[in-house]
Amino acid sequence: MAKLPAYMAMSPLALAGASVHAVTMSAASGRLDDMITDFSRRLVDVEGVVKTVYAAGSGPAVVLMPEMPGISPDVLRLARWVRDAGFTVYVPSLFGIDGAYPTVEGGTEVVRRACVSAEFRAFAGGGTSPVTAWLRGLARQAHAECGGPGVGAIGLCFTGNFALTMALEPAVIAPVVNHPSLPLDDPVGLEISDEDARAVRDRIAREGLKVLAYRFDDDRWCTGQRFAAYQALLGDAFDGRVLPGSSANTSPPPFFGDVVGSPHSVVTAHLVDEDGHPTLKARDEIIVFLTDRLSPFGHSETTYG
Repeated sequence: MAKLPAYMAMSPLALAGASVHAVTMSAASGRLDDMITDFSRRLVDVEGVVKTVYAAGSGPAVVLMPEMPGISPDVLRLARWVRDAGFTVYVPSLFGIDGAYPTVEGGTEVVRRACVSAEFRAFAGGGTSPVTAWLRGLARQAHAECGGPGVGAIGLCFTGNFALTMALEPAVIAPVVNHPSLPLDDPVGLEISDEDARAVRDRIAREGLKVLAYRFDDDRWCTGQRFAAYQALLGDAFDGRVLPGSSANTSPPPFFGDVVGSPHSVVTAHLVDEDGHPTLKARDEIIVFLTDRLSPFGHSETTYG
């Protein structure tokens, strides 16, 4: 079993839409879990590896990956916004309890398991997480099902950089990298092997793709140094946008308040759903980015309830 870096022993993390949908009260947290009844639940096989994927909507495909510690109600809120903007959204279950409200105890245990899982490379020197090969296969299948010019990929936190690595798949043409936290022990590092980094950079330069990214300015898990590393790799193709940490939701779920411990999740747990708010503007920018690249009709005029 891999050993967590010493610095993480001092961090709690080391202990590690408009539609109507059903919710239930979590006995552990006293808060609402999401039963995900407005998505179809599929078992998707990619080269013999089967994972659960929740899908909804119509139109071009967007793969929305969960943030730690799983497919939370806030991740599903974002998925519904993407769906309602005219896309078929695919949400793969990669860790945690699907639909669960993020508690300290439950989230910490999910982090523990993910950090030692063979599917993920949580620490510096690990290279590309193997699970991204499966995610590229999901993107291929989604593109075959939905058609259109290509597929969007949205990564969040632990899966943030996965959206970039997925660009190794030709079908992925709209990668969105949100507050990428890996590697956990290197604020300057990128969770990708040197070989894959060169291949992604070359494809992006060759085809003129853009990479949209977000972080808060005082995020301790996704630092300015990390964004500088993306800029060095991708040059002008990297559009890294930084929001003031003072704009983050001050009452996120316990896992984010007590474990993450800083503004982090721009369009999920730390989003403030108020007109004109910087985090809601970030959501709208992501929708426009996806629409401009995936929709035959171009710029989005979608409004949200």
